[in-house]
Amino acid sequence: MPKCNNRFSLQALAAAVSATVALGVVALPTLSHADETACSPFTPLIKGQEDLVYVWTLGVEGIGDGSDKLVTVDVRPGSKTFGKVINSLSVGGRGEAHHTGFSDDRRYLWAGALDSNKMFVFDIGTDPSKPKLVRTITDLVEKTGYVGPHTFYALPGRMMIQALSNAKDHGGVTGIAVYSNDGKFISKHDMPTTKVGGVQGDGYGYDIGINPQKNVLLTSSFTGWNNYMMDLGKMVKDPDAMKHFGNTMAMWNLKTMEPMKVFDVPGAPLEIRWSLKKGDNWAVTATALTSQLYVIKQDKKGEWQAHDVATIGNPADIPLPVDISIAADGKGLWVNTFMDGMTRYWDFHDPMHPKEIFKEKIGSQVNMVSQSFDGKRVYFTTSLLANWDKKGKDDEQFLKMYKWNGKKLSHVFTIDFYKEKLGRAHHMKFQALNLSKLKPLAAAESQDLDSLKLALTEPKGK
Repeated sequence: MPKCNNRFSLQALAAAVSATVALGVVALPTLSHADETACSPFTPLIKGQEDLVYVWTLGVEGIGDGSDKLVTVDVRPGSKTFGKVINSLSVGGRGEAHHTGFSDDRRYLWAGALDSNKMFVFDIGTDPSKPKLVRTITDLVEKTGYVGPHTFYALPGRMMIQALSNAKDHGGVTGIAVYSNDGKFISKHDMPTTKVGGVQGDGYGYDIGINPQKNVLLTSSFTGWNNYMMDLGKMVKDPDAMKHFGNTMAMWNLKTMEPMKVFDVPGAPLEIRWSLKKGDNWAVTATALTSQLYVIKQDKKGEWQAHDVATIGNPADIPLPVDISIAADGKGLWVNTFMDGMTRYWDFHDPMHPKEIFKEKIGSQVNMVSQSFDGKRVYFTTSLLANWDKKGKDDEQFLKMYKWNGKKLSHVFTIDFYKEKLGRAHHMKFQALNLSKLKPLAAAESQDLDSLKLALTEPKGK
C-alpha cells in the first residue's frame, strides 16, 4: 500500500489528536460534498431561491429513534415554518449515513451508508416536502466487491457511485459502480493501480467530478473501511494505519471510462469542484492531511496538470480541511477546516494564485458547507464520522444558515440536531417545490446523452 507523503509528521498529528482526546475532543477530516454547484451537471439546477434543505443524518444510540434519517428543513422566505424541521424519515438502523446525490431528473435522491453498504433511493419529486423511501439497494458488495458507497453522481439514466473500500481486505483500493436509475447494477470500473501518464495509481477513491465540455471525469482519494470506521485516536497512533491514505487523483475519459492520467497529489485530496464558468478548464481540491489547495488545469498543449496553489491555514496547527464549495462563476471558494471550526473564503479570480480574504468560526467543529447557486446563502453542518466527531461539549451537531454579501456572513438560523433528537447532521442537498423550470448546465444538455448512456453499460473492471 502507498505511504502518505504528509508535510507534517505522524507524530505531530498523533500528538494533536491525543491532546484533543484528553479534552474530550476527537477530530480529523473526512468526506463531504453538498452544495448546488457540486451537483452533477446533468442534474437540473436551482439557480434561484431553494425551498428546502435535506440533511442526511447519522443516527445516535439513545437519541430519538437512534436511526439514520433524511431530515427536511423549510427555507422558504416568509414561510411560517422557515428555519424549522418539517419532516424526518428514518431508514431503520445505523449504517454510517454519509453522502447523497440527485438523479438526472432531480426527482429522486440516492443516499449511502459507509458501514452497512446499503443505498437508499428517496422519491423527492412527488412531494418534495415529504420524501418517501422507495428502494433499498443491498447488492453493491455482491456485484462489485466494493464497500463504502460514498459519492452519488448522476449521468443520463444512470447513477455513478464512488466507493471507498473493498470487501477483500477493507483497505483503500476500490472503484466506481454504475447503476441504472431503477436500481439495477450495470458496470464496475476499478480505480487505477498501475502507472498512467508516468504516475503510479494507488487504487484509492473518494469524490467524482465531471466536466462535460471536456469529456473528462476527475476522481480523488481518501482511505478504506479499516480506517474510516476506526476510533480516530487509535488510528492516528497506529503507524501502519496512517500509511493507508490516498495520494493521487485520476483523470478519466468519461465516455470510455478509461483512466488517462494519474496525478501525484499527496495528503488525501477530498472534494472536487469544477469551475462552472463557460470556457474554464480547471477543477480544485483540498488535501486533508497536508492542508493544501490543488488546481487541476489544462496547459497550453491541452495536457492536464496538477498544481499546488495555496496553503490553508498553518499546516503545523493541523487545521484539517474538509468540505469546499465553489462559486458558480468560479471566482470564489469556501473551505471548511474541522479542527478549529472555521470557514474560509478564497478569492479565485486567478485560480493559480488564490487568496484567502475572509474567515469566521462557525462552531467547535464544522464539516459541510453548501452555498446557493447565486452565492447569497451559505449553510453549514457538523458531523464527520461517528467515531471521528469531537466528544463532550464540543460535539456540536447543527445546521446553520447564513447570508453572504461578499464581505461578511450574517447568521439567520441554527437548528440543534441533538436538541431536536435527530442525531449527527452530515450531508446537505437543496430542493425546489416546483421542478418544472429547472434545467441542467448548457454544457451537459449539448452532449450526445444516448451515446454517453450506452458507453457506461460495458464493465471495465476485473
